[in-house]
Amino acid sequence: MAALTERLKGGAVTRDFTASIVVFLVAMPLCMGIAIASGVPPEKGLITGIIGGIVVGMLAGSPLQVSGPAAGLAVIVFEIVRDQGLSALGPILALAGLIQFVAGMLKLGGWFRAISPAVVHGMLAGIGVLIVVGQFHVLFDAKPLASGISNLMAMPGRLLGLNPGDVSGAERAFTIGLLTIVAMLTWEKFRPASMRLLPGALVGVTTATLVAWGMGLDVTRVAVPSNIFSAVDVPDQGFLARLADPAIYATALAIAFIASAETLLSAAAVDKMHDGVRTNYDKELRAQGVGNLLCGAAGALPMTGVIVRSSANVQAGATTRLSTILHGIWILGFVALLPWLLREIPMAALGGILVVTGFRLVSVSHVTHLFRHYGILPAIIWAATLVTVVTEDLLTGVLVGLGLSLLELIPHVRRLNLRVDAQHGEANSHVALDGAATFVSLPKLTRTLEEVPPNSRLTLDLARVTAIDHTSAEMLNDWLQRRRAAGMQVALAGAEGRFPGIKG
Repeated sequence: MAALTERLKGGAVTRDFTASIVVFLVAMPLCMGIAIASGVPPEKGLITGIIGGIVVGMLAGSPLQVSGPAAGLAVIVFEIVRDQGLSALGPILALAGLIQFVAGMLKLGGWFRAISPAVVHGMLAGIGVLIVVGQFHVLFDAKPLASGISNLMAMPGRLLGLNPGDVSGAERAFTIGLLTIVAMLTWEKFRPASMRLLPGALVGVTTATLVAWGMGLDVTRVAVPSNIFSAVDVPDQGFLARLADPAIYATALAIAFIASAETLLSAAAVDKMHDGVRTNYDKELRAQGVGNLLCGAAGALPMTGVIVRSSANVQAGATTRLSTILHGIWILGFVALLPWLLREIPMAALGGILVVTGFRLVSVSHVTHLFRHYGILPAIIWAATLVTVVTEDLLTGVLVGLGLSLLELIPHVRRLNLRVDAQHGEANSHVALDGAATFVSLPKLTRTLEEVPPNSRLTLDLARVTAIDHTSAEMLNDWLQRRRAAGMQVALAGAEGRFPGIKG
């Protein structure tokens, strides 16, 4: 009771309440837009947002991370719906959630952090390219084609087919989509400091919707049911029959792997943004498993922890999981009470938001960072993953990236067992490493560093380390930055000039 009183006095509940409104405003257009990019009705994305906010928010191991439909899975869901039908999505997603939950129970969460950042960012960049070239056609009130290459090849024809003197059909939709993008980017660049929390995506959608409504433009609009609960597909005999099909298990495993990697890497990024409770990765993985199991049972979209909504949550001043839970309640209330308002939103406006979202996933700065600090191989892994995701499919791209990551182990194959000696006193700690610090030993290294008392002075001895790959170096830099920002004194021994990627 005393703790609750202190929280109320400190204004934590008020901060969580206001942060939840901000996250709700960011999440609404993204939930619908990602559903459309996935080839499913927009209400499916809203259901996932509600489950991600309320259910996963209560169970999450990363209290300030927001879960919901993710652009990173839109491509694979689009392929499932295209090739196997919408009815296959629920069983596949239920299996994926079960796999995630079991992985969390087996304490495998830390291993997802061992995935090379080059693979993860290459995957996201490839997804970004696919979203841009697919949603480009939505700007013209047209449907995306079957593959990324087909969408890319058809882009010039869409533009050349425009008639600037015409104000009908594709021209109207393209004008609305372009207006959305311009309004969104202009607001983000010039918004006053007092309104910095008002999301650009909301401004873009609102502007486009008001213009389309005010001018009576005949463009395709979002179609959502009057009763959101009618969009919930309760499992039936067909659902159970699909579970007997061995073909869906590989797809479920792929979704579980990709969703877990994206979630836990997002959680690690969220941890860098605040000084509160650190992520319990296994608990987060179990919560995501429960969420995706429920989404599968409801016939909704898969979910992950999402960095855009999570960063908005932290920047808005959230301090506990209450903000995440409330944002899910606001989505539920809005779609239950005001579905007619959602039906005024032009599809081209949501396409415009996703074009910007996809473009931002292609982070060229990340690959230049990898090349500058760790050499050519990580940059090649990034590029190969990106190209394969675009030209083949998401799973093949990830497997290619993971396969190329193994090349980093070849020079150190005889010393892969990194030895760690940790000693903790009352005021001082000493951690000595011996061997090659590679992604194979990352869970052990992470565990050791997290066990260092935060109020001690640490000496991290790297004198006997023969090499540090870019995955371990990125993790170590993040840990050093976070601990030093919290006031901890950390001295690196034996690293002078040997490891350019480590910021001593």
